[in-house]
Amino acid sequence: MEPQLGQLELSFTDRYSICVRETLNELPDSFTITDPSISGHPIVFASNGFLKMSGYEMAEVVGKNGRVFQGPKTDRRSVLEIREAIRQEKSLQVSIVNYRRDGRPFWMLFCMRPVFGKEDGRVVHFVGVQVPIMRKRRQSGGCNGGGFCGDGLGFRETMIGSCRREVCSDSVVELSRVLALDSDGRELEVEEHCEASDLEKTKAASAMNNILSVLTHYSELTRRLVCGKRCCLAGMGPLGSSLILSLGRIKQSFVLSNPHLPDMPIVYASDAFLKLTGYARHEVLGRNCRFLGGVDTDSSTIFKVAILLSSIKESIQTEQACTVRILNYRKDKSSFWNILHISPVRNASGKIAYYMGVQIDEGSKNHDKNGLSPEMKPHSAVGAVKVAVRSLSMIAGTSES
Repeated sequence: MEPQLGQLELSFTDRYSICVRETLNELPDSFTITDPSISGHPIVFASNGFLKMSGYEMAEVVGKNGRVFQGPKTDRRSVLEIREAIRQEKSLQVSIVNYRRDGRPFWMLFCMRPVFGKEDGRVVHFVGVQVPIMRKRRQSGGCNGGGFCGDGLGFRETMIGSCRREVCSDSVVELSRVLALDSDGRELEVEEHCEASDLEKTKAASAMNNILSVLTHYSELTRRLVCGKRCCLAGMGPLGSSLILSLGRIKQSFVLSNPHLPDMPIVYASDAFLKLTGYARHEVLGRNCRFLGGVDTDSSTIFKVAILLSSIKESIQTEQACTVRILNYRKDKSSFWNILHISPVRNASGKIAYYMGVQIDEGSKNHDKNGLSPEMKPHSAVGAVKVAVRSLSMIAGTSES
């Protein structure tokens, strides 16, 4: 399922001021920005330089995963390197074959860096810079001692080398197109591995620094700061991108709380939870679930709520699951009866990693499109979360051993 346009828009408007897109588009470089918190890890921004280089329109790129630019000649090992860097939330630099919209392959230097939110240390975006690799092509015959070929390629290589020294950004796309074709207009072979030059690596690093500088500046204007290194608040252990991606596929309303931190703060909130309550993600993370409570004038109801809260606390202390009916409030102060299911979530070693709270609005109790009854929805969500947490903790344990 492709992400909704609203999610893609909020990825930027929730974090940066409104002028960030205009400023990013003034940069001459080819780059994309992706959001790992949205299911499918889609592109949420593509620069004009990227669109010009790839031949795509903006509407054809935003909302898509970067794999759409890969093809049969793309090295699977390079793809796995990228996936592993995303999973480990690390920077990456790799040479890879990508494809333009018209199907032509080309070598490029791909540099990727995570962007972290300062308030919780979570990865909010990945920036991917693409620099076409200009390479000399040798043919089997007709080459002189200097490496130039007698079919006219020598003149072309001289012109390309000259332009590389001049670093003419406006002609990068045209040059990459020249390099993708031989003198007869046929596609060049791309099986031979191609490494970027020092100049191309320097260009990629400079572009990345400029992009991060823009993002940092425009996040300061919204007071939702981002940085190029993880620098979260003390005690707030962030969830990994791979776990966030897995959790993002679960459509029910739920939150995860960390029982190992003071006051059991929320460390993950699903899109359905945000829709149900009306809160933005940054207004939820780091808070205890009690903020959904409100003042009720009926003393008997308050007494019942107190009993229910006591039941929840007892459930947490005994590490057991429980289901209660409790009156909660949305951000707009409207109330709803919440059928709240709380369950411990254990990692691969059997230790409790999180407590999960699944919320069902009693006013909308009905079967969903998958045929699940209201009673089955919490168990379905809990099961999916447990599988995601255990699977990823097993992978992490294997990689560390």
